[in-house]
Amino acid sequence: MPINTVLAIDTATPAVTAGVVRKDGGQCVTLAQRVIVDARAHAERLTPNVLSALADAALSMADLDAVVVGCGPGPFTGLRAGMATAAAYGHALGIPVYGVCSLDAIGGQTAGDTLVVTDARRREVYWARYRDGVRAAGPAVNAPADVDPGPARTVAGSPQHAALFDLPRCEPVYPTPAGLVAAVNEWSDPPPPLVALYLRRPDAKPLAART
Repeated sequence: MPINTVLAIDTATPAVTAGVVRKDGGQCVTLAQRVIVDARAHAERLTPNVLSALADAALSMADLDAVVVGCGPGPFTGLRAGMATAAAYGHALGIPVYGVCSLDAIGGQTAGDTLVVTDARRREVYWARYRDGVRAAGPAVNAPADVDPGPARTVAGSPQHAALFDLPRCEPVYPTPAGLVAAVNEWSDPPPPLVALYLRRPDAKPLAART
């Protein structure tokens, strides 16, 4: 079955993003999107954003052909909310769910040599470098001082963390619905299982590991 109408969601950053994207040949056209920046309300805000985006596009769940979800890197709690929701929609609707690197949904929309950074907390950033929208290095997590911008001439992503680099800033700031859909490399059916890009070991350790 051809994939034309796609629900795109991302919770890997403070932005709770949901949008409906139409694949038109090689173009990804955003029909509607809802984005709320609230790092503490991914689970509460995501489904209302999805339903509002569908309503804005005058579509229903039954009109969707696939779901695309950002798989990080990002904090565990927020990332889990988006991925679990995407998997639930795919299962309920019987449609495929494609996971992509959330940084690719930012860097894939840039031109030239660009550094993309997002908040990793603990005074660190998630980062990757792109050349004309194609990832050239990363993703990784480091303190900003340990990130090598390499040939990057601009920096995109979190404004707060982009300001730590002596580079002109560019858009986008957060993963966009069109960027998420464009980041799918292969529209195979069935797609590979969703895999979260945490890039860190969990803080919680088994009891045996603490003794």
